Parts: sequence; structure tokens; C-alpha cells
Amino acid sequence: MALPDNKNKTIEDILMLKNGQRAELIDGEMYYIPPSSIRQQEIITWLAEKINNYIKENKKLCKVFKSPFPVYISNDKKNYVEPGLSIICNDSILKDGKCSGAPDWITEVVAPNGRWTAYCLKLAKYYESGVREYWITDLAEHSVMVYNFEQRNYNRYTFNDKIKSSILEGLEINLSQMQI
Repeated sequence: MALPDNKNKTIEDILMLKNGQRAELIDGEMYYIPPSSIRQQEIITWLAEKINNYIKENKKLCKVFKSPFPVYISNDKKNYVEPGLSIICNDSILKDGKCSGAPDWITEVVAPNGRWTAYCLKLAKYYESGVREYWITDLAEHSVMVYNFEQRNYNRYTFNDKIKSSILEGLEINLSQMQI
């Protein structure tokens, strides 16, 4: 949801938010980040553990960061996001406790009130910024949209399907395995 008087905002406006307030900045417009639901947190935590375990077991050089983690997606003053998960395989974009540039893989877990931002605004911004893979886990639809920007394709999966990552070859995720 866009905040009132949100035109032409910059990173400085994000940094001046009151303690506890969170927002994202997309092309100079600020969008309020509502608190995550318990279900969103459970899915993000489970995915982070699953991906981290795969990275360790397969000695991959990627790192997983959970929200709130600052991502200066376009490495400018008009774009700032806090994805549910950011998977980064290039340490050179990690500086001073933040990501300056596009993570390799972003996963968002959206509730019904966050669908427009995830499917429209962020989809376009992540593609244009160089994110290689983008997953939208949709709680209302019980589905996962996987956008592989490198191959310019997308697929829709249910929570019962095995989902493969193109970034971490060999990784398969099946949300029905969550023990939560």
C-alpha cells in the first residue's frame, strides 16, 4: 500500500522512518510494509533453512538473508526493498550490512493485501535490476510463481509440487513437506 505524499522519496526518507516502521521504495514511491503473518514467517523460516542446508551440503558459495535485510536493488537512491528471502551468490554486492545491487534469487511470501506489489511493481523492478530468479509464494492461491528471468520464462506450481531452482541446480522444494 502506497503511503500518502509518497512521490519523489529517496533512501534518506526510508532511513528517517520512526522506529518499528518499515517501507520499501520503488522508483521513488514509498510503500508501507505491513507486519508479516505467522504463516508468512513460518514459510520464510522453513525456506531459509531448506536453502541454507542445501548450500552447506553442496558447498555452494551463496548466502541466504531473511527480511528485514536492506537491498538497494538498483544501487541508487530511489529503490530499496526488503524481500522475504534474498539469495546472494556474489559477495561483492554485500557491503556494510546491506546488499547494493540485485540478489541472484528473491523469494517473497505474500498475503492477499500484498499481491499487487509482488506481482506488478516488484516483478518489473526485479527483472529490470538483474535478479536472475524470483519466486512469489502466494498464501491466498496456495501457489508459487517462479520467474526465471535468465531464460525468460515462468511457471506456476502448487504447494504440493516439487519446485526446482535454476540458481541452485539440484535443489528441489516441496512446501507440503513443511512440518509446521
